[in-house]
Amino acid sequence: MAEDDVYTNDGTVDIRNKPADKKKTGNWKACGFILGNECCERLAYYGMGTNLVNYIQDRLNQGNVAAANSVTNWSGTCYITPLIGAFLADAYLGRYWTIASFSIIYVLGMTLLTLSASVTGLKPHCVGHDCHATASQTAVCFVALYMIALGTGGIKPCVSSFGADQFDETDEAERRKKSSFFNWFYFSINIGALVASSVLVWIQMNVGWGWGFGIPAVAMAIAVVFFFSGSNLYRLQKPGGSPLTRICQVMIASFRKVNVKVPADKSLLYETADKECNIQGSRKLEHTDKLAFFDKAAVETEKDQVKGSVDPWKLCTVTQVEELKSVIRLLPIWASGIVFSTVYGQMSTMFVLQGNTMDQHMGPHFKIPSASLSLFDTLSVIFWAPVYDKLIVPYARKFTGVERGFTQLQRMGIGLVISIFSMLTAGILEVVRLNIVKRNNYYDLEYIPMSIFWQVPQYFLIGCAEVFTFIGQLEFFYDQAPDAMRSMCSALSLTTVALGNYLSTLLVTIVTKVTTRHGKLGWIPDNLNRGHLDYFYWVLAILSLINFIVYLWIAKWYTYKKATGHAH
Repeated sequence: MAEDDVYTNDGTVDIRNKPADKKKTGNWKACGFILGNECCERLAYYGMGTNLVNYIQDRLNQGNVAAANSVTNWSGTCYITPLIGAFLADAYLGRYWTIASFSIIYVLGMTLLTLSASVTGLKPHCVGHDCHATASQTAVCFVALYMIALGTGGIKPCVSSFGADQFDETDEAERRKKSSFFNWFYFSINIGALVASSVLVWIQMNVGWGWGFGIPAVAMAIAVVFFFSGSNLYRLQKPGGSPLTRICQVMIASFRKVNVKVPADKSLLYETADKECNIQGSRKLEHTDKLAFFDKAAVETEKDQVKGSVDPWKLCTVTQVEELKSVIRLLPIWASGIVFSTVYGQMSTMFVLQGNTMDQHMGPHFKIPSASLSLFDTLSVIFWAPVYDKLIVPYARKFTGVERGFTQLQRMGIGLVISIFSMLTAGILEVVRLNIVKRNNYYDLEYIPMSIFWQVPQYFLIGCAEVFTFIGQLEFFYDQAPDAMRSMCSALSLTTVALGNYLSTLLVTIVTKVTTRHGKLGWIPDNLNRGHLDYFYWVLAILSLINFIVYLWIAKWYTYKKATGHAH
């Protein structure tokens, strides 16, 4: 049997740092542990984060705007810290050890949050529904939250890439399975989120916040056990050294050679002679014509040699140049995800606040917390993810001829369109709700007689949009990233969620500032019955439409990467 058939060709090794055996490592047998880990970790994250706006509002005594901004700022940070974890994974630690080490910080943060909500002296003092948190109690709560944000920074960018690493991209049969992995990965996320947004939110609102945060802490500990249990089955991609250093080398070498002419014959550009790439864990990349300025870094001149060896700050390989080009090509696609993430972020803020004003009863005795409505987003994803994988892809393949049914760019675009309709649906519901308030003079009524389940369509549409855009984005950024920069590019895709949350905070702040001039209540007052939340939804719908039009132009311009040879 040829060695190619025994070991992987993508440069992966096993936990003992030996070449990964195709039969003994990777594939779905390893992914089971990764998916189990992700399910429990997401249960912990959403179990704590889904209802956080209500905890901050009720226990820390913050108003609507302050609580919403606290949550979006924290949530945004949870999607910025992956840049730290991703850099460490790609450059030094590798994905496996990055996930392992940051999980410890995560568990400690969850434990501290549980203590801050349950231990006398750390938890706010409450008389009935009236709570007063001291500055130190608020500080402990936010220290715990930002420890969790740091912990999740080492897990989020690495887990999806680590799962995809279990499939050898140079093996056609394994490559096909990898496309399905991203659908099932997102499916497992939402199984965890389903339990969080239903059972855990109910526990938080009816049993207590100590239990409500304690169960997610236990779930996170179980996630860590799941992860380590599969260690002998994993394929590990070796870290390739600092990707930022390689990017800087190309940029500096290009500017140093600003007056050097690039040869018409691109085969004359500098590249290592052997089949393997000189970047550990990476395959060579073929030359592409766009962004030709950076090709100057690969033009050989007499000054590039220092004592018989190549100075990497003066001369770079074609693969190194193409790494930078790949990242630059990803940036416009990345930017188009920010507005989508702003829409997605409304589920944990404005949708919850809107639901707080509606009738939350299910039957005469049971009352559903407004934050639990996000379970319909989760159910939507759980419904659409397998439907997309098993029905839509084979059906679409007949018409498009594309192996995955749609190209990744087409898939993301469909999700952007669906997100517009989710905002229109939310806006129409708010118009109807305010008409009921106006017609019956319900301005000071805490709950208007309109069922909260009228919110289900807007949650369901966002879930459908996620299956197209977020899963498409996960797969796209993994596929199009240079081999040795996959964690960094996964982290880059996650920062759209961070910037979407920050954009939401910015929009809420601007809208509040502009609409409360001259003593007016504004669009988003503490009593939404006297506001105009529908106007805010219209703004988001218009921004989403403009974003989609720009995305179409960007997608038309995009050039896919081409990898060749074996990884080193």
